[in-house]
Amino acid sequence: MLTKIYSKFNKKLIPALPRVVFPGRIIVISAEPEAKKAVDYLMAQNILGIDTETRPVFKKGKHNKVALFQVSTHQVCFLFRLNRLGLSPCLIRLLEDTKVLKIGLSLDDDFLMLRQRGEFKKGKFVDLQDIVHEFGIEDLSLQKLYANLFHQRISKREQLTNWENKTLTEKQQLYAATDAWACIKIYERLKELASTQDYETLSEGETLNFNLANQ
Repeated sequence: MLTKIYSKFNKKLIPALPRVVFPGRIIVISAEPEAKKAVDYLMAQNILGIDTETRPVFKKGKHNKVALFQVSTHQVCFLFRLNRLGLSPCLIRLLEDTKVLKIGLSLDDDFLMLRQRGEFKKGKFVDLQDIVHEFGIEDLSLQKLYANLFHQRISKREQLTNWENKTLTEKQQLYAATDAWACIKIYERLKELASTQDYETLSEGETLNFNLANQ
């Protein structure tokens, strides 16, 4: 039976989907010695998911530097607090690495923000937005892509919270880790579909027939 994916997933269907969250261990990193150990661990992996978070601005003309850099494996996600660490040498080493595959979404935006913390050369990265069009998918947001491929909902409720808080809440940590981990999941699902060709891409209008009860 062919897997059905959609060129554009109907956003109105997302709130009714079951919520998905990162199932692994989350480690918050605020000091350089911890960061070095974390990077050594990450450099030994085959694939990583990445994302960043920045304290939101509600005043015109004001900008904040990126506060959090989250890097996930399948089982562990490290949350590097850049507002305390800065873009330390070990993190630059990770960003410039050309061996470990790192998956993100809208990476140009992430790189722009990260380079406000320090200069680096881009290593081995894949931007999901660069490959989804090969499947006839027009959606570019993480939430829509995940809903399309897995029929599960990623909550964005914590997105506009203060990422420079003295202590990140459990909800913030889970939100950040889920976004980074979801990049791996989406990439691996797309690779699987590309390998098997066991899918069909339906038009946006056909999401009207999407039956939640059968997912």
